[in-house]
Amino acid sequence: MDMRSRISDALKSAMKSKEAARLSTLRLISAAIKDRDIALRGEGRDEGVGEGDILAILGKMVKQRQESARAYEEGGRLELAERELSEITVIGEFLPRQLSADEAEAAVARAIADAGASSIRDMGKVMGLLKGKYTGQMDFGSVGPMVKDRLG
Repeated sequence: MDMRSRISDALKSAMKSKEAARLSTLRLISAAIKDRDIALRGEGRDEGVGEGDILAILGKMVKQRQESARAYEEGGRLELAERELSEITVIGEFLPRQLSADEAEAAVARAIADAGASSIRDMGKVMGLLKGKYTGQMDFGSVGPMVKDRLG
C-alpha cells in the first residue's frame, strides 16, 4: 500500500473512532502533501508528490516538532511540548525505522565507496546517493558532518 493510501486510511479510521488529536495531526500531514502537490503542479510536474517526497515532508515535520517541543520545554510550557511530542508519534507511524548510528556509519561508508568519492568536492554525490536510498531513515543534518569528516 502506498503512503498516500496509508495516510488516508489512518485519517478515516481516526474520524470514525473520534480521536481528535490524531485526526488533527493526520490532517496536517495530508495538507502538507497537498501543498507540495500544488507547488509541483506550478512547476509543471503534473505527477505530484512521490513516495520519497512524502518521506521528506514527514521527516521535516518531525524535525519541526522536535525543535518546537524543545523550545516549549525551555519556556516551561510542558503541555504544549507534550502535544508536539504526541504529533511526532503519529507522524513517526508512517516513517521507516531510523538507522542506528552504526548503520548510518556503514551506509555512509558504502555511499562513499559507490560514488568513488575521494575528496570533499564529491560530497554532493555522496549525499545524493544517501538521500536517494535512505530518505526518512536518517537525519541528514548529522550525516553531512560525518561525510565531510571522512572525505576531508
